[in-house]
Amino acid sequence: MLLVGRYLRREIVVAVAFVLVGFLALFAFFDLINELEDVGRGGYRLQHAVAFVLLGLPSHVYELMPIAALIGSIYALSQLASHSEYTAMRAAGLGRRRALGAVARVGLALAVLTALVGEVLSPPAERLGQQLRLSAIGGSVTGQFRSGLWVKDTARDQAGEVNLMRFVNIGELLPDGTLRDVRIFEFDAQMRLSRLLEARGASWGRGNGWELREVEEIRFTDVPAAGLAPAVGTRRATAPTLHWQTELRPEILGVLLVEPDRMSGLNLYSYIRHLRENAQNTSQYEIAFWKKIVYPLAVIVMMALALPFAYLQVRAGGTGYKVFAGIMLGIAFHFMNGLFSHLGLLNTWPPLLSVSIPSVVAFMLALGMLAWVDRAR
Repeated sequence: MLLVGRYLRREIVVAVAFVLVGFLALFAFFDLINELEDVGRGGYRLQHAVAFVLLGLPSHVYELMPIAALIGSIYALSQLASHSEYTAMRAAGLGRRRALGAVARVGLALAVLTALVGEVLSPPAERLGQQLRLSAIGGSVTGQFRSGLWVKDTARDQAGEVNLMRFVNIGELLPDGTLRDVRIFEFDAQMRLSRLLEARGASWGRGNGWELREVEEIRFTDVPAAGLAPAVGTRRATAPTLHWQTELRPEILGVLLVEPDRMSGLNLYSYIRHLRENAQNTSQYEIAFWKKIVYPLAVIVMMALALPFAYLQVRAGGTGYKVFAGIMLGIAFHFMNGLFSHLGLLNTWPPLLSVSIPSVVAFMLALGMLAWVDRAR
């Protein structure tokens, strides 16, 4: 029985790898076609487009693994069934539970691989690809406003009380992580403007802070005045450089280079914490964070969904029909993932519930199909 399980797992792994490579080649081809439109802009050449597409492959591996696991498993099991090999395995004692256990072990290994790719390999490759593309084109990241990006930053004392609040305006975020045309509006605990900093550029220095360049500083202070009207005095100063202490690290601003679904879980958690500390909406990033945790488990669910196809007789449909059914199920699962993520965001559902519904539905369908084929035997 150990030999049977090993043979079954080997056939499934080979088929899943074959399907995954096919999908990656297809997606890489479409990505390259899409990038050809920008070849010639600035210094963007064909070699840059090819490098950008290759750096995007780890993200596609992460996104396509559940679908590849489903289609590859259906193909492998259908081939075994069509050659009566699976019937021989069942006669040798491979029951439904043992078959499900063998498939689940393969699914667990692929789920761990998917999680590692999504956490370790995909985010830096995606960021490097975006930086390469922007550098070659000569572009930068700007905000939705003409004035650039706006970021809120809160400084707290040792007791956790807010003692300073900043609204940071960044004209441009360059691919190498440096900032251009930075304006910092500092408010005290009573929300009174206390300082305005304007810098031509900024780069992350050693320690916890940015090194501002060509800085102009304006301080606002209360001054005594006759009558009831308050008076505010200003002091202006300039400096070639100035150290600015803040929790706005490059990793937080780097969110603008990578879509939330392609960020690492660690960076998502850090950014969510920053948004919460500044009383900002975190729904989109919480959904992406929980999807990072739940999505690799979908590989196991997809492989369990493929197992009932091994019990269907050849007269119920050849391998081609079964693979086509697997493709349809995979497409439906992919669209359900996107649909419920957006529905959860619109309806403020709990993030874990929003990202879990597609996998739960697929798992219930797998159990229902297994029960059906068990009764049909």
